[in-house]
Amino acid sequence: MSPSQPLNRSPNCSVGIKVNGVQRELSLPAETSLLHLLRNDLELNSPKYGCGLGECGACTVLVDGMAARACVIPAAGVAGREITTLEGLGCIGDLHPVPQAFIEEQAAQCGYCLSGMIMMTVSLLAHTPHPDDLQIRQALSGNLCRCGAHLEIIKAVHRAAELMAQAKVP
Repeated sequence: MSPSQPLNRSPNCSVGIKVNGVQRELSLPAETSLLHLLRNDLELNSPKYGCGLGECGACTVLVDGMAARACVIPAAGVAGREITTLEGLGCIGDLHPVPQAFIEEQAAQCGYCLSGMIMMTVSLLAHTPHPDDLQIRQALSGNLCRCGAHLEIIKAVHRAAELMAQAKVP
């Protein structure tokens, strides 16, 4: 390709999605991933770019309440859906029980995987309110932590289940 030839870029498409309770209408190139929409267009920092292949879990978000890998989902594919990131789970002083439990159990070292672990835990507890260790390990098996905080993470999931039961969070 010569420098004078334009790059072949997909035409923009309009995407309407609700992110953390706020309806958004965006015009994006058709190939834009949900992860890039969240990080670049909406400036949300919690979903991380890890592998770009949906293998590490650093980009995990909730799509209509179900855990999903944002790096491999086309933004246009979630039009009309509700997306929740860590930012949508509250803030200091008003946290959802899952991030609160991760803080209480000190279930992080570097924190790179933390958002994905928390979002996967929210999804797990929505469907299995009182998981055992095996269920937790299975649910989090696709979320990689290179720091070795696995034992604290498992304790945090159990603590989150307790907090959610106490608060009667669905």
